[in-house]
Amino acid sequence: MGSKNERRTTIEVGADGVAVITIINPPVNSLSLDVLQSLKESFDEALRRDDVKAIVVTGAKGKFSGGFDITAFGKIQGGNVEQPKPGYISVEVLSDTLEAARKPSVAAIDGLALGGGLEVAMACHARISTPTAQLGLPELQLGLIPGFGGTQRLPRLVGLAKSLEMMLTSKPVKGEEALGLGLVDAVVSSHELVNTARQWALAILERRKPWVASLYKTDKLEPLGEAREILNFARAQARKQAPNLKHPLVCIDVIEEGIVAGPKAGLWKEAEDFQGLLKSDTCKSLIHVFFAQRGTSKVPGITDRGLVPRRVKKVAILGGGLMGSGIATALILSNYTLILKEVNEKFLEAGIGRVKANLQSRVKKGKMTQEKFEKTISLLRGVLDYESFRDVDMVIEAVIENVTLKQQIFADLEKYCPPHCILASNTSTIDLNLIAERTKSQDRIVGAHFFSPAHIMPLLEIVHTKQTSPQIIVDLLDVGKKIRKTPVVVGNCTGFAVNRMFFPYTQAGLFLVERGTDVYQIDRVITKFGMPMGPFRLADLVGFGVAIATGMQFVESFHERTYKSLLIPIMQEDKRAGETTHRGFYLYDNKRKASPDPELKKYIEKARSFSGVAVDPKFVKLSEKDIVEMIFFPVVNEACRVFAEGIAVKAADLDIAAVMGMGFPPYRGGIMFWADSLGSKYIYSRLEEWSKMYGEFFKPCAFLAERAAKGAPLSAPVEQAKSRL
Repeated sequence: MGSKNERRTTIEVGADGVAVITIINPPVNSLSLDVLQSLKESFDEALRRDDVKAIVVTGAKGKFSGGFDITAFGKIQGGNVEQPKPGYISVEVLSDTLEAARKPSVAAIDGLALGGGLEVAMACHARISTPTAQLGLPELQLGLIPGFGGTQRLPRLVGLAKSLEMMLTSKPVKGEEALGLGLVDAVVSSHELVNTARQWALAILERRKPWVASLYKTDKLEPLGEAREILNFARAQARKQAPNLKHPLVCIDVIEEGIVAGPKAGLWKEAEDFQGLLKSDTCKSLIHVFFAQRGTSKVPGITDRGLVPRRVKKVAILGGGLMGSGIATALILSNYTLILKEVNEKFLEAGIGRVKANLQSRVKKGKMTQEKFEKTISLLRGVLDYESFRDVDMVIEAVIENVTLKQQIFADLEKYCPPHCILASNTSTIDLNLIAERTKSQDRIVGAHFFSPAHIMPLLEIVHTKQTSPQIIVDLLDVGKKIRKTPVVVGNCTGFAVNRMFFPYTQAGLFLVERGTDVYQIDRVITKFGMPMGPFRLADLVGFGVAIATGMQFVESFHERTYKSLLIPIMQEDKRAGETTHRGFYLYDNKRKASPDPELKKYIEKARSFSGVAVDPKFVKLSEKDIVEMIFFPVVNEACRVFAEGIAVKAADLDIAAVMGMGFPPYRGGIMFWADSLGSKYIYSRLEEWSKMYGEFFKPCAFLAERAAKGAPLSAPVEQAKSRL
């Protein structure tokens, strides 16, 4: 038995003459330059040795390879490590060493074969996989394209349409589906995997199985005219779905090059374009978001104390409205036993009906079987009193935003729930200290702020007061992980992180409208910037009742910097409350399709007369750049305050809060990352100029002024933040 490169790959030669090369780089056997170098050396050794007839490539501990190590991309971007010369991996290592080898190789795939991992597998002469293995090329999620030959080999193995779908959506396929597509040659259980791959490799050698170089396969490729039609359709879709993104179009161009000019030309174009994209702002932003998202569950002073999360089995939810039923859905989907409490039979029936409807829509979409539906809904029980609360591990209150009502509920909960029970509120704006005022259990009161619809939106804001015990936060982080939410832990204040940062979003919109900027123009520009919707379409969706109630909280807490417009209350008086009443800033048909409303002008004129503001010709013709800056710089300013006050511990947490809570475009890296790309000096100077002309609403905060004076990035750590935890 021979063994080499203990660290990154091992090579073991069996009596059958098959060398098994194993990739070892825990936890997911990610590929870095040294791993790939080691793979090449092991391959060269296997090709040199006379006792080796064929080769199997596999990954240690049930994972083939999760792909190229993303931290290495960051190091290359930062200039900390040297980039390999273009084409070194895709041409020299994978094409000229693995694929062109005179001994056959088979990839034995278990667990993951993603990105570079799948590209290594596709360079082998056959692939055997387990049924549950995941195979995919998710590079576009990071603003890149597959860079080790994936753009050339995948279309030749599965055809053009499916390969475009896999690359452009970044969605992996499981082993079973991969077999049907021709991406793998056989599917076997994990304990038979390596042996089957060994036999297959010998069968190729003896010509009992085909010896295939994927790069030169053509039977799955459509004729040129048809291929061009498919590529052009994909281009049109990419432009429509992601108008601000270049890399999906680059990916399509690279695939086309291989089809038109041949696979070697395609490989070289892929290598060159990959290098260019790696330096792009989009790639830097998406890689920042990737790591920021993984970093949210590490909270200094909380998760570094060695606390172990306690097991939460039974959860109670108060309130079966839109939020309560959404939270209930998220929990039972992850197998939590659940009690839903309402004030009367009618409300209770409606709440349970909403949960059923949420699950039924999954059944309709084929995401859930009828049997699984029955099993899931059986975890839910409706109640009208607190009797069954005596053994719950966690309660989430999701009633209307009314301080007195919430105070009463928490006083009741303290009487009925066991002493270990987590007492959580889904309030979106109310200060938790107010809610907890009448209780003695302030150490176990915490905010669990979900975003609507709660079973779909990925963010969970975990809010702690100075009294909240670290154990409670660790417990809730664990629940968040189990229900597949990204948690952001924040301190307590009105609006917490997400809503507080984005209060000025709508206010800035109202400021512009009263001075003559068109409502629909603002929404168009903001959507073009990359938000899912502009401030006015969002106000309609949320509903004016909620907008006014939360707005009042903000006005009370941050009176001096609120832009007060009466436009929304004036519209509400006239029975306009947004989408639910079919009339808000837009008119809505029965399918919720929005169209501009010519009547809006009269409400705007009325609001102007109350504010004493006249139309300013400058605002009528505002450029797109000015609209984006006047809407978002106040948001950046508020985010700076949230960071400076230690409400958020890391600027990256605010980036994730903006991306996942408000739909800020991930390819811009989040609110603070985007602000840093423009520079603290520039943002400060614009806000300062506007505040001189238009008042306190735009006044840059002390933190922003200080960073601008030093020319320092806004996201550099704040020292005084530690005192809040």
